[in-house]
Amino acid sequence: MDIFEIANKIKQYGGNLYLVGGAVRDKLLGKEVHDEDYCVTGISSKKFKDLFPEAYHRGKLFEVYDIEGKEFAMARKEKKNGKGHKEFEIETGENITIEEDLKRRDITINSIAQEVLTGNLIDPFNGIKDIENKRIRATSNAFLEDPLRVYRIARFSASLNFEVEDNTIKMMKKLKNELNTLSKERVFTEFRKALATSKPSKFFDILRKADVLDVHFKEIYDLIGSTQPEKYHPEGDSYNHTMIVVDRSAILTNKLEIRFSALVHDLGKGITPKEMLPHHYGHDEKGVKLVGELAKRLGIPKAWIKCGKIAAKEHMRGGIFNKMTPAKQVDFITRVSKSMLGLNGMKIVVMCDKWRGENPPNDIKFDVIGKEILEKVNGRYIKQNYNVKDEKQIGELLRNKRIELIKSIENRNKLI
Repeated sequence: MDIFEIANKIKQYGGNLYLVGGAVRDKLLGKEVHDEDYCVTGISSKKFKDLFPEAYHRGKLFEVYDIEGKEFAMARKEKKNGKGHKEFEIETGENITIEEDLKRRDITINSIAQEVLTGNLIDPFNGIKDIENKRIRATSNAFLEDPLRVYRIARFSASLNFEVEDNTIKMMKKLKNELNTLSKERVFTEFRKALATSKPSKFFDILRKADVLDVHFKEIYDLIGSTQPEKYHPEGDSYNHTMIVVDRSAILTNKLEIRFSALVHDLGKGITPKEMLPHHYGHDEKGVKLVGELAKRLGIPKAWIKCGKIAAKEHMRGGIFNKMTPAKQVDFITRVSKSMLGLNGMKIVVMCDKWRGENPPNDIKFDVIGKEILEKVNGRYIKQNYNVKDEKQIGELLRNKRIELIKSIENRNKLI
């Protein structure tokens, strides 16, 4: 059924239909609209069901219906009656206005509605002006009723590259004590969406500004103030370095497990003893455990964890690959190629870690070298060319022949 047919039918019985939320925001931003959510005012849920018997009732806590993939929610008001993300008292009814429904929403740019039949915009909280000013602002004090909004704000800041106004930052800070009431699934969803943006660092910067970064992202928080040798890291402390690295990874890949690996590659620097600073001896090994702790708190997928741990453990060797002996190069390639991250993923992490200036480094080629030696010298090659059956001997011969090949590559192409 066409949306205008639905709107006209609602109008005939004294109601009205509005496009709301992200769809209106994205239209105003000139972005492609993927999901259309509608708000129904002026009629009861019973009347709506009578008018559209084919509508599928999806809402558990409130009246939400699905018609041909589009979501229709009855206008509602909410009142918090406990702690956390779910403790709300819901009020729906034909007397609730669109303005009242918009007021309960989190931020002004999401509190704009468009009347379907006329195209008129309803913007009682100046969300359009905030879009123009690239500003994120809480719609009302109702913002304080849902702690999940802290992470949503940070995620919107990253996805839109908008700044968060000061009063909203203060409201986020007030919700700090309630953040632990959120399920790890909810927090991970916002984190995952932020990591998928073109500037993931803004997610963490906003949480830091609101003084809530340490609640779910303690390992990232601990990087703040962890100084580094200025010769190699003029960008500042380990936190600043990590933010630059994760943003660079967003330029080079859309794979979230690799972006996550870039984010966590230096976590070990967060627990370096102060007397050792600005050096971070052993941070690669220490970081492996911290990846696991962060992952457990957020419910990170197992594949991401495996990638993150190998990135933490091996990124330093990847950075000095060209200076290692052929034997160590072969061992590095063998270990990383067998990992979930792989040589290509590790290359991206190392490139982002060593990136200086405008362009990424062009001297990191262990993936190319690794591909050649793994394809040319493998178990089948050994069995075909050498009369060796013992598995241990095969492994030793395989390693030795790969070392020989790496030496020949060095002499042939001068890649290293």
